[in-house]
Amino acid sequence: MVDIQRYGYAETYEHSFVTLKLYERDSSHAKREIEAFEHLKSLKSSHTGTILLRTVLDKFQLRSIDGSHFYQCLIHPPLAMSLLELRKRTARKVFPENLLKSTLNHILIALDFLHSEAHVIHTDIQEKNVMLDVEDESILVDFENAEISIPSPRKLVGNRTIYYSRKLGIPKMHGRPVLADFGEARFGSDTGTYYDIVQPFIYRAPEVILRMPWNEKIDIWNLAVLTWDLFEQGHLFKARDANKQESESHHLAEMIAYLGPPPREMLDKSEYANNFFDTSGTVPTYYSSFLFQFVFLTGGNQGNGRASLKSLLSLWRNLKATFAENIKQIFSGSCAGCFDGDRKKDLRRKSCYQTLG
Repeated sequence: MVDIQRYGYAETYEHSFVTLKLYERDSSHAKREIEAFEHLKSLKSSHTGTILLRTVLDKFQLRSIDGSHFYQCLIHPPLAMSLLELRKRTARKVFPENLLKSTLNHILIALDFLHSEAHVIHTDIQEKNVMLDVEDESILVDFENAEISIPSPRKLVGNRTIYYSRKLGIPKMHGRPVLADFGEARFGSDTGTYYDIVQPFIYRAPEVILRMPWNEKIDIWNLAVLTWDLFEQGHLFKARDANKQESESHHLAEMIAYLGPPPREMLDKSEYANNFFDTSGTVPTYYSSFLFQFVFLTGGNQGNGRASLKSLLSLWRNLKATFAENIKQIFSGSCAGCFDGDRKKDLRRKSCYQTLG
C-alpha cells in the first residue's frame, strides 16, 4: 500500500504496511465504527488508554462491479494476532497468570479512557477483538515476501476470486494488547443509559438480558467473564438448552448458581424478568431442577469450577464497584515503570509485555 503525502504541488511517496477492512453492503457495523473512530479522533487527551485502542488512518468506498452499490472500507495500521490466536498457541490453551494480569491491565486502561473521557461503551469485548500491536515489522516484511514468492492458493467462483488466508509469523518482540472493533460501540446518550440488546451471548450482562437500562458497567461484566475463558479451559457460562440452542433462562440459571438470585429491586425494574421469575422474585420451578443439577451434581461448568470461581467473582465485584481505584493501583503497582515520565513514549518503547515467550 502506498501512502501519499502532499506538500504544495509536490508529492512524496512513502511505502508502509496497512490493513484494509471491507464491510458488507449497507453495514450498520460500518456506520457505528466510523462514528466511533471519528468521535475518538476528535478528543484531545493525554490518557494512556488512547494508544491501547485501534485507530483508523483513512476510509473510502468501493463501488460494486455492476455499479449499483458501494462497500465501505477502512484503512488501519496493521495488528498482529488476537488473544484467541495467542491462547491457542499456549501449551494448555489458557493464559498463564502473569500474562493474564498484564493483559487485563492493558484492557482496563483502555476501558478507563473509553468510559471516563470518551464516554464510549464498547459492548463487544471478546478474544478476537483484542489484538497485539506490531512491534516487530519483520513479520510484515516476511509476509509480503512469502506472498510474492509463493502466492496464496485461490479459486474462482463465478466472477469472484477467493484467496486462502496466510497467517503472520511469530514476531521476535510481541506488542501490547489493543482493543479493536467498535462496530457495536455506543455513545452519545444524554442520560448515559441504553436499552439495546448488545454483547456476545455468553458475555451478556444480566441487565441486558432482562431488558433493563444499562451503561458502561456492562463492559466490566463482559471483561470479568472473558477473564475466565482466558484462564480456564472452557467458558464460564454455557447458556444453552438441551438442544444446544442459546437460552436466556439457562444463562440466568447459571448466573444464579454462581451468584445467587438477583436483588428484588433489580427485578422490579424489569417487566421482562416476569418471564423468568415469579412475583416474589424466586426462581420458577420449571428450571429450578436445572439449578440443582448445575450446582450440586456438576459443581459448575468446570468440575472444580466453584472453587476456581472464587477469585473471578472477587475480581468481578472489585472491578464493577471500584473501577477507578483499580486503574490507580495499576499505575502505582507492577506496571508503574512502564507509565512513568512521558507515558506515551514509554508505553511504546518498553516491553514488559514480553511474557508471551
